Amino acid sequence: MSYTGDVTANGPADVRELPGLTISKIEVGDFGNNAYLLRCTETGDGLLIDAAAEPDRLLGLIGGMPISTIVTTHRHQDHWLALAEVAKATGADTVAHPLDAPELPVPVTRTVEHGDRVTVGVVTLEVIHLRGHTPGSIALLYGDGHIFTGDSLFPGGVGNTERDPARFESLYTDVVERIFDRLPDETWVYPGHGKDTTLGAERPSLPEWRARGW
Repeated sequence: MSYTGDVTANGPADVRELPGLTISKIEVGDFGNNAYLLRCTETGDGLLIDAAAEPDRLLGLIGGMPISTIVTTHRHQDHWLALAEVAKATGADTVAHPLDAPELPVPVTRTVEHGDRVTVGVVTLEVIHLRGHTPGSIALLYGDGHIFTGDSLFPGGVGNTERDPARFESLYTDVVERIFDRLPDETWVYPGHGKDTTLGAERPSLPEWRARGW
């Protein structure tokens, strides 16, 4: 079966095979968080995006293969509840933006800024800083066709900014300028909760998002 990104609580991972990279997505925890395991097909090295909850399930997904890195997309607790346990079990480096890193339950091995690169095996991911949901929210971009957006971009809108006009304007502007203005409609969006989408599916709604302010 082809990848859809539709996963359920306690359900199996949905797996996507790309040139050079395998993406496995599962839903964990009480808040329907998505966790993504990226594995370099050439080296076998792995990278986990958001050790959100259910460490046993995450470690089962990782299996006997190595992971070198765990990236936390932002400071909110539902995205790092399993971080300490998974990091200890795997020995993986922990990565986050410096504005959110102090809120995490373990010391961050490496902080990353907008435009930095994170590697998994021979594969390179670009860090995109999206300010507003939290000060240090980041996305990870693979090529120009696959972006992991944490809680900054979902089907139907940008992430929660708690009705704060300044935070909304910051996040909306970053999402438009750093994602929509740069990447093609075919770019696949892997969010921190719920179903996946594409930039093409969301682009026509940008004026509506701005007008409503959330």
